Amino acid sequence: MVTLRPPPTFTSEIDMPNQSDRVERVSAGGFKLRIPERDIAEWATRFPDDGSSEAILADMRPLVLARGHLTRPEFLQLCAWKSARTKPRCRKNTARKIETLTRAAFATSDEALKIDLLRLLEGVEWPTASTILHFCDAGPYPILDYRALWSLGYAKPPRYTMEFWLAYVAFTRDLAARLELPIRTVDKALWQYSKEKQG
Repeated sequence: MVTLRPPPTFTSEIDMPNQSDRVERVSAGGFKLRIPERDIAEWATRFPDDGSSEAILADMRPLVLARGHLTRPEFLQLCAWKSARTKPRCRKNTARKIETLTRAAFATSDEALKIDLLRLLEGVEWPTASTILHFCDAGPYPILDYRALWSLGYAKPPRYTMEFWLAYVAFTRDLAARLELPIRTVDKALWQYSKEKQG
């Protein structure tokens, strides 16, 4: 049985001055938006969606929100959407384990615990866990992806840590709120800008 390291407990930025300090430092030193903010919506329209992500949002997401957890087929679909390489490992998860951990992750308001719970699933690390939250959690979450990070100033992805994840969530949420755009729009714009500029 895996024992989780107790995550930090907080309910708002007011309750966690240390995290607020970290977010400010990481944002200043790492998250440097390469795209003019006014162009975010336009870049999102250039995202070459084959319909798979929109189908997840239209068909899967409402069912998961109502049910409170992922089924095994839904879980495997999300894992394959993010990375085909993880499919063999993701298939090792039983339906019961997937239901238990995704239900707990979607139910908690603890940001650190959410992603820690998902990472207990076989084949699920930070990028896939962020994808699950992006599409199926009630809250707004970005997808942790090297292309999105390049558009935020990172030539190479850093080592993923909880501190970095919480800073990334805070930065992208603030950007989306400031522009009055869904976080999905911001996510697509960051990915597409890298695709066209970085190659």
